[in-house]
Order: sequence, then structure tokens, then C-alpha cells
Amino acid sequence: MSRVIVVGGGAAGMMAAISAGMAGHQVTIYEKNEKLGKKVYITGKGRCNVTNACDMEGLFEGVVSNPKFLYSSFYQFSNQDMMDFLERQGCPLKVERGNRVFPVSDKSSDVIAALRRAMDSCSVAVCLGARVRGLMIRDGRCAGIRLDNGEEEADRVIVASGGLSYPATGSTGDGYDWARAAGHTVTPLSPALVPLVLSEEEGKSLQGLSLKNIEIWIHQGKKELYREFGEMLFTHFGVSGPVILSASSFIARKVGKSPLILSVDLKPALTLQQLDNRILRDFEGRMNKQFKNSLSQLLPARLIPVMISRSGIHPDKQVNEVTREERHRLAETLKDLRFTITGLRDYQEAIITQGGVSVKEIHPSTMESKRVPGLYFAGEVLDLDGVTGGYNLQIAWSTGWTAGASMP
Repeated sequence: MSRVIVVGGGAAGMMAAISAGMAGHQVTIYEKNEKLGKKVYITGKGRCNVTNACDMEGLFEGVVSNPKFLYSSFYQFSNQDMMDFLERQGCPLKVERGNRVFPVSDKSSDVIAALRRAMDSCSVAVCLGARVRGLMIRDGRCAGIRLDNGEEEADRVIVASGGLSYPATGSTGDGYDWARAAGHTVTPLSPALVPLVLSEEEGKSLQGLSLKNIEIWIHQGKKELYREFGEMLFTHFGVSGPVILSASSFIARKVGKSPLILSVDLKPALTLQQLDNRILRDFEGRMNKQFKNSLSQLLPARLIPVMISRSGIHPDKQVNEVTREERHRLAETLKDLRFTITGLRDYQEAIITQGGVSVKEIHPSTMESKRVPGLYFAGEVLDLDGVTGGYNLQIAWSTGWTAGASMP
């Protein structure tokens, strides 16, 4: 039996403690918050999107950074394993749109309670309000942790301290400092799964407008960086919504280095020619109306002034006077409404952190450091992240399980 310390009582830390406890080790979690799983409580808007019920290929496709590193841990503890685990612990699940998995109760607290029952069953000790100040490295090996009131020795230490996102939940980046002090590389950090800031002032007039069934793509010059179909939301600073949050993870490291353009296809189900024909039919039924009063069947009311401005057609122009070229320009604008991305919102609004402890320095089958024996990492502190839909929590469950289960 080994003495195992887990630093951090979030998703990865709790799962690491459970798997280590099930393997017969003496396990203690040190968590600086007043309760476990503080960030898990707010995931999925308080419903906790615990994983995604896709097949294994889909699981890897949902990972943005270093998916190959996760091959071993995903197969050691898969999304199906996680679903089975929670249901065995008395937390029934349901699958919703996009294969997103939630507790039937829609309460994240039920997921925490299931994890807590599992920890209790294997005698995991929990120290709340315990602020870890650093790692003890002796003779090149991790020998424990330093606390405000002393030191705690251990045979193995698992760092599952999270990233920088949602700092109010205790994610303040401590694990990155400890990793650097232990000789690890920490890759560049940035907010991810986060809203985007736009330069166009007209976007402010659209605040609160949600667009469904649209397609977006983000490009840097002629290079396309991301494309997806779904839903987006205009805000006072720019845009948010599911497709935007996922897009942010693919462009985070490129924002600010050169101009990035967000293009929105408002009518992705129609080709340019089909859309032009649709506009022509609408116009034929409103021949004596002004252009500004002819778009209500085509667009949400709040978007009409923007489209009139972008099309270059005078708002008071009679519909029967709109030229073919002007109509084509309107169709092209509807298919490619462009905005300039100038930044990302900060960590306060980011779901996850992109970047972290370099996975090149971690054994993928155990999560143990290649540089410091006895030191393990799991969850968001690692340079691993995925799109929305339960993938990031699955990364935490899988890497946490692997770290705890692999200890001798």
C-alpha cells in the first residue's frame, strides 16, 4: 500500500482518488475550497454535461490539443466506463442532443454526490480548506507537499489543480508554478471555450440576438481555421454561443497575431443561386414596398438594419427599383456576413484553459512525470483540451482514473 496525495478536489482529482483508493492505496485529497467539485457544480449551466456518448473515434475528434496522448487513458477509462460508473453509484443518466450526457435529475450535485459515495467506499480522506504551497522534491523524487502549516509526506503525489478558467472556483494556476519548479515545461496558456470580441460597433445593436441553424467559418487570409454549423449569440462585446465557444479553442493561439475574420452564413441550407431566387420571389410579392420593409420574411427584425447597411442598397429604395446586381450583393452578404475578431474574453468567462504542462514530459499510460518519479498530473493542468459537449470532463475523468490506477 502506498501513501497517495491528490492535490485538487475537482473532476480529475476526485476520479484519481477513487481509482487509487480502489487499487488499495491510502489516499488523501487536499482541496483549498470549502467543498469538492466546485467547478463541476457549475458545468453545463449547473446540469453537469458529464461526458459525450459518441463512439471512440468521435471522442478523439472532440479533443483539440494533443488527442494522440489520450489514446491510453481513453481506452483505460472511456466515456462508456464513466457512464457505467455513475449509474452504479446511483446517478442515472440521459443522453441529449449532440450525444451530450447529463444526470436524469439535471443536477450537478447528484454527480458530486455519486463521486463522494465512491470515495467513501474506498476510504479516501478529504482535507478541505487546505492550501497547498508547493511540492517536496527530494533526491529527484516527489516526496510530498508543503502546506501553510507544515509538510505532508507521500509515496506518490497527483497534481489535479485545474487551470486558470473560472478563478472564483479556485482555479488560479498554482499547478503550473509547481510544474515549472519541478523542471517541467508549461506551454503557452490562453482562455478557451470563451466568447470572441469583435471590432464592429454595429454588433452592439444586436446584443441578445440568437441565430440558430447558421454556419460560421473563421479564416486568416485565405486559410480556413474553423468551420461549424449551429447556434451563436451576439453580445455587447462580440459573439458567444456553442459554435463560437468551440471555435475559440481552434483560434486562441492565433488571435492578435494577424487579422482573423468571422464569416456567418445566415442561410446555409441554400446555395447562392437558390437564395437569390428566394429573394426575387420575396421582392415580387412586395414590388411597391421600400427595401427596408421587404426583408421581414428573410431575417430577424434586429438584423435587418445591419443587412441594409452591409448591402449598400438605400433603405427607402422601392423594391421594384432594386437592380439585379444589388440583389446579388444582398444574397452574397447573407451568405458571408463578416466581422473582425480582435480578441478573446478573459479567464473569468472561459470554460477551460488551453495550454499547460507539456504532455511530452508525461507518460501517457500512467500520467507520471518523465522528469520527477512519484509525481503525476491529471486534468486541466495538462496541455489537453476539447470542444464543448462533455469532452473536457471526459479528459479529466480519464486522465484522473489513469493516474490513480497506475500506481504500483
